[in-house]
Amino acid sequence: MSETLELRRRRALYRATHRGSKEMDFLLGRYAGEAIGAMDDGDLTVLERLIDAPDPLLAECIYEGTRLGDAELDSLLGEIRRFHGFPAEPPQELTKN
Repeated sequence: MSETLELRRRRALYRATHRGSKEMDFLLGRYAGEAIGAMDDGDLTVLERLIDAPDPLLAECIYEGTRLGDAELDSLLGEIRRFHGFPAEPPQELTKN
């Protein structure tokens, strides 16, 4: 039996706000709280994949603009960066190769 979209949204929101570090609870949780209601199945799947990433890696991606090499995840990270007032793309001199 498959989960309903609403159940998946609630579960993802809980996971985004209860990560274990207050910093990631704030960064992911605030974004998820605002955006999750408009997410379709595909968008939610990408968010769930992002939530599975470790906190130190997510912090680096959000603060420094490090890319994960996955177009969907990198796009979502850009949205989260914009939501929190960071530029979607970091300045070129900060971009890691």
